[in-house]
Amino acid sequence: MAAAVAQRESQVVLGLDPDPVRLWPAAAAAVAAGATPAAQAAAAVFAHCRAVMDAVGDAVVAVKPQVACFERLGGPGWDALQQVCDHARAAGLLVLADAKRGDIDVSATAYAQGFLGATPGPGGDVAGLGADLLTVAPYMGLDTLRSFAAVARPRGAGIFVLVRTSNPGAADLEDARLADGDTVWERVARLVGELGDEHLGPQSRLSDVGAVLGATRPEHLARARELLPRTIFLLPGVGAQGGRVEDLAPAFAPGRAAGLVTASRSIVNAHDQDGGAPAAAARTEAERLRAAAWALS
Repeated sequence: MAAAVAQRESQVVLGLDPDPVRLWPAAAAAVAAGATPAAQAAAAVFAHCRAVMDAVGDAVVAVKPQVACFERLGGPGWDALQQVCDHARAAGLLVLADAKRGDIDVSATAYAQGFLGATPGPGGDVAGLGADLLTVAPYMGLDTLRSFAAVARPRGAGIFVLVRTSNPGAADLEDARLADGDTVWERVARLVGELGDEHLGPQSRLSDVGAVLGATRPEHLARARELLPRTIFLLPGVGAQGGRVEDLAPAFAPGRAAGLVTASRSIVNAHDQDGGAPAAAARTEAERLRAAAWALS
């Protein structure tokens, strides 16, 4: 990650959360006559995502497809997701599959293989999605996180663990106090640090186990940095959810690659507010976010 951030001079992650009824106008041209509704929607979704990536690719370091937005289209949606990942890699971008999976060790391994690596089969390995990074849920404990990391590490991939998320309801559980005085999210952060300290980058000294920390509550970032001095923070919630890049300075304390600003609707739908062609408006907003984060770090 550190090498990619330095090479592209960007800490911005482009979120792709395509809604089949709200795509860039040019995406409709990709719909094939006679195809099933799901296939038509999937083709349009891929055309939309490809156009967005082509417009802003030079300003971002990675793309973050929201897996649920593709899954809801069934098999054609999975095909579109694979096409999105292939197109991103061809453009030199890292791929972060936003799947938020979490399960016992056997299932966690299967999820990790499906998104990050190959699955052994009777006729040889079956390739998975081939993402570089995966978001995972920590509710079932450290052993499940170890299962994800065990698949990710041999192929140079990484995971991002949900620690303190950007949604308003995060306070219902994540801010609850435990008997030892920690909040739930602080306990999760300690687990992330424990697992991450087992494997640090040889030059960056950053962990391959990252933490998702919502940009909507920047007051938590200083405490998170105390607990996680070598962890990369993925910072969703900038833009449409109200988070501001200017409030995220603690995330970048260990270095520029230690914080990744993720934005979805604020980039893709920038033309709604600023006018003009969707691609030009998206590119302008992505460049603005890149400059703001780079200057801050």
